[in-house]
Amino acid sequence: MTFACTNYDYNTDKCQKLKTDCIPGRPGCVLEGKVKLSEELQKRINGVKEATAKRRATSKTGRKKY
Repeated sequence: MTFACTNYDYNTDKCQKLKTDCIPGRPGCVLEGKVKLSEELQKRINGVKEATAKRRATSKTGRKKY
């Protein structure tokens, strides 16, 4: 990736602000709304959103919602 971010830890490839994998432009990222995302990055962000939604659905009831 070619970008500069003060929250990016080059040693671990993690975002220090979000304490997770670095995906430029994701919600909470300092670059959100400031950069044009590639299709690959948009797919990764959508995957994170889906996983978060599934976790929230199962954590509220303790079981999966269908």
